[in-house]
Amino acid sequence: MFVDADSLLNPGMIADILQMIEGGKHVGCGSVMHMPNLPWWGNAAMQLWTVLSVTFRWASGALVVCRADAFRDVGGFNQELFAADEIDLSQLLKQWGRKHGLKFTILTRHPLITSPRKVLLYSGREIAGQILSVLFSPRKTLQDKKKLPIWYDGRR
Repeated sequence: MFVDADSLLNPGMIADILQMIEGGKHVGCGSVMHMPNLPWWGNAAMQLWTVLSVTFRWASGALVVCRADAFRDVGGFNQELFAADEIDLSQLLKQWGRKHGLKFTILTRHPLITSPRKVLLYSGREIAGQILSVLFSPRKTLQDKKKLPIWYDGRR
């Protein structure tokens, strides 16, 4: 289990994770998220991310749960990526799972509560610019810390 230090696992989510593990039908999971006190555009972005996450079964970096053998077999987190490595890992785990008759899912009943710090530290324009940079040049952007200021400029 990988969970961000500024995220809070709630009892319902822990129960869902344990039920998923005990069921033996999943290679792993992520979760939808809740960030309190977001501006309107932050809520809209979070809703969009939730749709994408559930539809494509992409875990957010705030929480990834998976079988240890699958994590080792797929090579873990891609060390060449400085962001979106959890999406890459989600894809690899889904592929591994298909070969072993297992699913990767996104838990939805009890959202992970995580810090809105980045949304509050950066303007909507800065965040939109970062997203567009990733969309138009994903590998080039994701493999260079200098092109990912929202994650690496040190603003706290």
